Amino acid sequence: KITIAVAKIIAGMQGKLSLGNMDAKRDWGFAGDYVEGMWRMLQQESPGDYVLATNETHTVREFVECAFREVGIEVEWRGTGVSEKGYDKKTGRLLIDVDPHFFRPAEVEFLWGDPSKAEHELGWKRKTSFDGLVRMMVQSDLTKYRLEGKSDAK
Repeated sequence: KITIAVAKIIAGMQGKLSLGNMDAKRDWGFAGDYVEGMWRMLQQESPGDYVLATNETHTVREFVECAFREVGIEVEWRGTGVSEKGYDKKTGRLLIDVDPHFFRPAEVEFLWGDPSKAEHELGWKRKTSFDGLVRMMVQSDLTKYRLEGKSDAK
């Protein structure tokens, strides 16, 4: 949702991004890294329980900042809670707001995984950093929505 909105905002297809709990912490990781881990699990002679994770957490706010930074925009935050808003520091344009409709009723504030068993027993280690993941997602969405935006204009 975040990277698609960044791309659409840059392409002029969307005005702002509305989100819920900006303080929710997640263990964001790249599916390609996890697929490799699953493949390694399947190569084992006997089954086991493994956690594939990055071993680090980042808030939704950090993800937003990183995504906008990828397109050269520094986010300036004003307000707190449901009144929090993110603006383009250079232009003052409103980019992000908090919408109570996006708060989850059973919100898990902190999701984090410990991949040490998978690293030790499977030799698995994530290859994609948080910044690399966000960069990859933003670039993919920029390509998609810039092209869509151009074809819509024809």
